Amino acid sequence: MIFAALAAAVSAPALAQHQPIEPVALPPSIEQGVDLIYIDPEIKPEVDRRNALLKSFGFQDWTGAPIDLFVPVNDMYTELRRGLMKYKQRWGSLPQMQLPEGPSMKLGSTDSRVAALRQRLGLSAGDKFDAALDKVVREYQAAHGLTSDGIVGNGTIKSLNLGADHYERLIIVNMERARRLPSTDDKSRYVLVDAGAAKLYMYEGGKVVDSMNVIVGDADRQTPMMAAELRYVQLNPYWNVPPDLSRTIVAKAVLKQGLSYLTERDYQVLSDWTDDATLIDPATVDWQGVYDGKVDVRLRRGPGPWNSMGNIKFMIPNDFGIYLHDIPDPEEPMFKTDNRWISNGCIRLQDASRLEKWVFGKMPKPDGQPDERVDVPDPVPVYITYFTVAPSKDGVVFRPDRYGRDEKLLARVKLDGDAQSASN
Repeated sequence: MIFAALAAAVSAPALAQHQPIEPVALPPSIEQGVDLIYIDPEIKPEVDRRNALLKSFGFQDWTGAPIDLFVPVNDMYTELRRGLMKYKQRWGSLPQMQLPEGPSMKLGSTDSRVAALRQRLGLSAGDKFDAALDKVVREYQAAHGLTSDGIVGNGTIKSLNLGADHYERLIIVNMERARRLPSTDDKSRYVLVDAGAAKLYMYEGGKVVDSMNVIVGDADRQTPMMAAELRYVQLNPYWNVPPDLSRTIVAKAVLKQGLSYLTERDYQVLSDWTDDATLIDPATVDWQGVYDGKVDVRLRRGPGPWNSMGNIKFMIPNDFGIYLHDIPDPEEPMFKTDNRWISNGCIRLQDASRLEKWVFGKMPKPDGQPDERVDVPDPVPVYITYFTVAPSKDGVVFRPDRYGRDEKLLARVKLDGDAQSASN
């Protein structure tokens, strides 16, 4: 069920490190940054059927068209399309002029640059940064993912100079991402992970029934956009230590303290990265070679409070080594911050027991053995996507593109004025 190209392209050490998606040889049909990689092809037909129907209606891709009026789509598409209309009305109708950079402007400032800013934001002529301008600046900053403090520094100037067309294209890029998700007509249960927001949503009957914050991959070890089935969980899981941590932390400590560092912390050394790997004597390992990056070693830690996997792993078998998992500290403060892009690519759950109860109905009881497998009676699809624009009551809110995926996609978007410009 896994793409052969993926299997051939990813080595065992790469899996353990959860390498970013970009270096992996993907099927030519995959549009990186917008498409999902379907690890389990059986959950894809509904999307293919919908796209074929749209093409038969004559709809072109990447236009922000109201396709939701003709075929069922995910609610996110409709909300973003409505947000696009509101964005055009609120910000797209303003003068799209360039502003010079310079010293920050704020309430009370008076100069010619303030006059240009007032014109850019559709206010009456004048050169004073008054309360009316402060209000509009804060509104603009809040909508465009900037600090809404009313201070117009070069960051706000750069955003304004990008122009409304740039942001309209971003909305349409995200509409394309939404178009690849299950439609509201899909009444089955599924999980949606939005790596752009670092949030997880549980769907039933086409609607969100629960959600939680998650921690996802950082910019160097991005959580890939993919779709796979949650087939089983592992209770009391082992934690396979990423090779970079085996080198920089464990090997360094062993060289300093000796092999007692491993036994005191319940580390085990395995022969390789396969499922049937065997335990080996740590004394046979060239730890200096591991530290120098010349020797690969597989380490794992047993269940317990020191284990980064917590009490449960949710397995969506795939060649990227991505899964969802518990954490040892249920009060982990990172889940309450805006710095949730810090993992090796896997998805850390704010409340794993809540997801476990939703998946199983009744919590499975562990038998006390490490890595106990419990199959999910009805496998649950998990869709991992990446939104950098979110709907809001006033239109949309733009988010940071933490994985740098948007820029290369913007040229695909077809705005209403593009055809007219091409004909002139």
